[in-house]
Amino acid sequence: MRQLVELAARTLGEEAGTSGLALRVTGHLGCELTEVVLVSERFPSWEQVNVQRGVDAYLAAHAAGAQWFGPAGGGHRPHEDMLSLLSVPGHVGMIVRAGPPGLARVMVRDSAAGGGAGVGAASYGTAAIGPDENTEVVTLGLVAAAAPAGAPVVIGIRDESRFGPPFCILEVLAADREAATAARGEIERLMRAHDVFRGQVLSFAESEHHGNELVTFLPRPAVTATDVVLPGGMLEHIERHIIGVADWSAELLGAGQHLKRGLLLHGPPGTGKTHTVRYLTGRLAGLTVILLTGRSIRFIDQAAALARRLQPSMVVLEDVDLVATDRDYSPGGNPLLFSLLDAMDGVGADADVTFVLTTNRADILETALADRPGRVDLAVEIPRPDARCRERLLRVYARGLTVDADLGPVVTGTEGVTASFIKEMIRRTVLASLRAGEHPPVLRGAHFADVLAEMNSEHQALTRSLLGAGAEGPARERARRPGPAP
Repeated sequence: MRQLVELAARTLGEEAGTSGLALRVTGHLGCELTEVVLVSERFPSWEQVNVQRGVDAYLAAHAAGAQWFGPAGGGHRPHEDMLSLLSVPGHVGMIVRAGPPGLARVMVRDSAAGGGAGVGAASYGTAAIGPDENTEVVTLGLVAAAAPAGAPVVIGIRDESRFGPPFCILEVLAADREAATAARGEIERLMRAHDVFRGQVLSFAESEHHGNELVTFLPRPAVTATDVVLPGGMLEHIERHIIGVADWSAELLGAGQHLKRGLLLHGPPGTGKTHTVRYLTGRLAGLTVILLTGRSIRFIDQAAALARRLQPSMVVLEDVDLVATDRDYSPGGNPLLFSLLDAMDGVGADADVTFVLTTNRADILETALADRPGRVDLAVEIPRPDARCRERLLRVYARGLTVDADLGPVVTGTEGVTASFIKEMIRRTVLASLRAGEHPPVLRGAHFADVLAEMNSEHQALTRSLLGAGAEGPARERARRPGPAP
């Protein structure tokens, strides 16, 4: 019995101060803990899914079937790197339990008590990989693998969110720095090869955590050319500028021409600027599109860097006039418009990146854009629809419905309104038909006349303004009661 206890004591003396987690790592690396080298790279938290995809692809090539593990008992502190965690002395205990007569069982136990970490399961979270799809990601874990040349390495992923913005940390431990660096470099290459953001529609917005950036996946709009009602030739002009350059990018570069381009869509509210952007987003299937609206434009540096990385790509900045002079969310306290222009400058001319800006107030932007020529190379005014466009809009928004009315008087009675006004008018006309007991609804001349009279009344002035039609609205005398269809 005495000899058994002495043997256990000697074993404890040899392993005292080394946690089970450290033994697991050093056992794979084949070196002492003091000889372990750590190389790391820090990524924004929204890149965590790409870190995971890069590591998964690396493991598939260099450590198929490897299992993740982590510290037992949650002994990790958010600001602590993996090497620091491994260096914390473990608490190694000896338990002597009575056995059969004359014998005893000696158990050596390693635990996280006292600050050291035993071996436990990795911690996981979820991350989006599409508008309606999530995947599991490691938030704290280690996995044994090999460097590209075959030397043993241990790969770690952890969150860091206690101080300042949240980050995802990729760490590689090895006995040799060259092996660790090579593994990290290959993981980063695979991250880009398997980038989940490529070909997606994304938006940047503020998260609730310290106001940091957050990337959201959006569904790609399904808008056809017939859904976009603009004056003759205007949509084709826009398409030539945006899509034509992409179609001939290699030839243009070969001829020494730049690819980066800027489009400004301006005009009154409700005329179809956002709808045109939605059409372009759907038309450019497979292209990465990044949307920034309002104050999220402060993330333009991150968006521009991502757009260059994922080119061909398009960055959409909506309602730029609303934040053009805002200094609160701009680096250095400069007006946000100047930060936007600087970011556009930072994307090289050879990058296949399109910047699309929309604004209701081109006059606010004109001076700044004129003082820094070349950032926007096509400006298109989206006007209020003329008579021909208003008739097309009526037919687009009434698609699939039964119309029993002469639309001529309706077109005349809506002079000066916007597409938004016409869309709302159709909705109210459908509702009027339903209230009249018509199921399915039939859009009759009387319904149109009543709705137009209501929308043009004095107490609807604010509604007209909110729909972009102006407080005055179309002349009410033109809102004649449309007759029945012949």
